[in-house]
Amino acid sequence: MPRVQAGEVQLGWREWGGGDVTVVFIHGNLASKDWIELAAPLFPTGLRVVAIDWRGCGDSDRPKPAADYSNYSMAQHAEDMLAALDALEIGYCHLATHSTGGIIAARMLLKQPQRFGRVFALDPVTPLGMAFNADQIGLFRAMMASKELTRSVMATAASSLFVPESMGPNMTPRFREGLGEIQALFDRIIEQTFGVSDGIWIGTPVNLTREKESRELERRMPEIRHPHLVLWGECDGWIAPADLRTMAEAMPVCRLVIVPGIGHSMNLERPALYAGYFGAWFGGLAA
Repeated sequence: MPRVQAGEVQLGWREWGGGDVTVVFIHGNLASKDWIELAAPLFPTGLRVVAIDWRGCGDSDRPKPAADYSNYSMAQHAEDMLAALDALEIGYCHLATHSTGGIIAARMLLKQPQRFGRVFALDPVTPLGMAFNADQIGLFRAMMASKELTRSVMATAASSLFVPESMGPNMTPRFREGLGEIQALFDRIIEQTFGVSDGIWIGTPVNLTREKESRELERRMPEIRHPHLVLWGECDGWIAPADLRTMAEAMPVCRLVIVPGIGHSMNLERPALYAGYFGAWFGGLAA
């Protein structure tokens, strides 16, 4: 996969399609640019879609984490993405985000507001941040040592792919029948997870907690005037819908849509449905 120089690091990236309208995808925690690969072929023609790995993820460099994980902060990820856009000569684009990619995008929008147009946010971590206690961060440490535990926790981020009765405590999640290439992608994603930096495993929850405690971005939400379409899967156990409602009320142009029967990751769980929403939001721009 190609890589692009972004400041001190090289970041992995992929693109699909072509045209005068560019959409940049910012993935979530423990993830990669590959999370939209099944949906991307279904996006409207006339769109160039570029997906970029965070530092520490996918095909990107993995700098040694600072003692306080400050080199894996949300602000650092945003700076990396802006530098990558410079290197790729993307002067103006729209954004599609998933999960923690949402708060990274918020920092990008505030840093260079003139550079961006519309935003399509799937189950985003909002500018309010998220709080993780010591036990929850301990769970991430335990996941680093156990593929079985990681698979069980990651299954909760794509819950509709699994038989509900297999999702209980101390159980092994079991795929529903007939998933085909979706199942294969999920299994590959689990393997990818074990290549990410400790700055991702531990640094992300630490830094999201700092965002929550500082309230910096929470106070600045009214400044984010870019049109947002926010989707929340009603089975998502990771993102609090109250946070999304707060975000929708505070930001000047923000619409929240609740999607039934979907968990945290529509891009994995229902790629065609994700592509449909994506196309409805961005497709007219390429006409």
